[in-house]
Formats: sequence, structure tokens, C-alpha cells
Amino acid sequence: MSGKKILMITGDFTEDYETMVPFQALQAVGHTVHAVCPDKKAGDTVATAIHDFEGDQTYTEKPGHRFALNADFEGLDPADYDALVVPGGRAPEYLRLNQDVQKLVRHFFEATKPVAAICHGAQLLAAAGVLEGRRCSAYPACQPEVELAGGTFASIEVDQAVTDANLVTAPAWPAHPAWLAQFFKLLDQ
Repeated sequence: MSGKKILMITGDFTEDYETMVPFQALQAVGHTVHAVCPDKKAGDTVATAIHDFEGDQTYTEKPGHRFALNADFEGLDPADYDALVVPGGRAPEYLRLNQDVQKLVRHFFEATKPVAAICHGAQLLAAAGVLEGRRCSAYPACQPEVELAGGTFASIEVDQAVTDANLVTAPAWPAHPAWLAQFFKLLDQ
């Protein structure tokens, strides 16, 4: 596996595992990962939240770690990157309102570069208008957004992932083994 340069878009209250696990796992196998957030610079941190499944009607949320960004959002050129990772949590809910973030996401789809999105990351994909005709999994509460954006919602088990062309998606962090394995395959192509 040759090392790729991967962009991760994140923000405050990103899901802890969905941010830290891929950030570290991708680096562990030789990739360079730049984690960025609009209006923040390298060295700044974002708050994370731990979402857990404890038998309630939806996930519970607890404070997570501080996650240190290692690159600047301002001035970045998406053409410099081979792939994109979009973690879930609450960050995609407000990041999707940022026109620069939407434009950045569209670049990866227009250039057919690998994209891995998990959980609420589908909210950002829907807002960027890149789900038309795509099969996409996400946290089940995001199904209406996937479908309203013209995608087909993949209702899969929480520990599974689905690949549609250059897009790998999964419902939540229990899918990390499947989600990352499928993303690694795309990165090797």
C-alpha cells in the first residue's frame, strides 16, 4: 500500500471514535492524514463526543477527548489530496452549511477520488449534492436526507459498510473494521 495524502474534514462535537480511529489507523499503514476544520488552524483542537448504543431509542452522548487538528482549512487545495474522510457526530450538521466545505466535498466526487463517510457524515454529502444515484449508508436518522438528496439509503447492520464506486459509508463506529477495510481497498486502486 503506497502512502496517500488524505484529507479529513471535522469540527466541534465530531464523534470521538469516528475521528480518532480512522485518523490513527490510516497513519499506521503509511498514509498522511490532514485533519482540518473551517475557522481553525493546525494546532487548534475540536471537542469530540462519544456516542454509545445503550438500549435507548437513539444513541447517548458523552464528552470525548480534545482532537488536535494538524493542518489549516484556509488555503488548502483539494487537488493536493488523494482521498477524503468525513467522520460523523454533530459536526456534519453545521459543517454542511459552509459553502467552502461543500465545494471541497464536491471536488472529491468530481475527480472520482476515494471518499469514506460514516454516521452523520452523510449529512455533509447530501448538502454537497453528491448522493444522486448513490447507495449510501449512514446513521438511520439520516435516511431521509440521503433519499431527499437522490441517494438510495443502504439499511445495513451497524457493524457493516457499503461501497458504491468511490464512496464507502457505514452507519456508525461499530463498523470500523468493515468500513476501513473497504476504504483501504479503494486507496490501493
